[in-house]
Amino acid sequence: MRKNWTKTTQPTFDRDGALRMNEIATTVFAPIYPVIAQTAIATANIRRGVCLDLGSGSAMLAMAVARQAPQMQVIAFDFSPHSAQIAMDNIAAAQLEEQIRCETGDVHALPFEDGYADLIVSRGSMFFWDDLENAFREIYRVLAPAGATYIGGGFGSAALRDQVVAEMLKRDPTWDCYARKKTASDGIQRFDEMFREIGCHTYRIIDDETGFWIVLSKP
Repeated sequence: MRKNWTKTTQPTFDRDGALRMNEIATTVFAPIYPVIAQTAIATANIRRGVCLDLGSGSAMLAMAVARQAPQMQVIAFDFSPHSAQIAMDNIAAAQLEEQIRCETGDVHALPFEDGYADLIVSRGSMFFWDDLENAFREIYRVLAPAGATYIGGGFGSAALRDQVVAEMLKRDPTWDCYARKKTASDGIQRFDEMFREIGCHTYRIIDDETGFWIVLSKP
C-alpha cells in the first residue's frame, strides 16, 4: 500500500462526530460549497450526466452541484452510514431527493461500473484516504470518457479561506486545518509518479488561492 503522504488527523466518524461535522458544514463552511461547485463545473465544463461526490459527508457540496447543474444526477458517496443519514435528511429538507441519492462504501473499492461518472468531485476527503494510489486508480476506472474530476481541498477563494480559518480557530485553537499543512516538498512529483502508474496521462494540479485540486480527465 502506498501511504497517503497528505494524511491528516483522523476525525471521529460515529454519530456524534457526524453531527458535529454537519453543524460546521451548515454554518461556518456553508458559503464555500456554492463557490467550489461553480468552479468544479466550470473547470470540467460538464453540466449533465452523473456526478459522484466522494466523501460527501452531510452532502453540502453534492447539493451545491445539483442546484447549479439541474440536469446532473448526483450521488453523495460516503463510508459513514451516520453521515449518509444526515445527508439524506439535508437533501430531503432541500427538496432535492429526485436529483441526489446517497450511497455508502469505500473509495478504495468503488461499487460502480467502469466509466460510470461524468464528473467526480470531492472536497477534503482525499486527506483521510489510506491509500491514494488505489483510491485514484478506482476514481480513474469509474470516470467516463470525456469526464473530469475536481478533487482536493480548499475554500473556493482567499477571502473565504481566511474567514473560515479565523472562525474555526476561534472555536478551537488546535483545529487541524489541512489547508495550513504542507503535504511535502516533493508532493507534486509524487502525484506525477502516481498518475503515470495508474495510466492517467491527462491531468493538471491546481494549487492557488482556491485550494489544492486535482483535475483528471479521460480521453
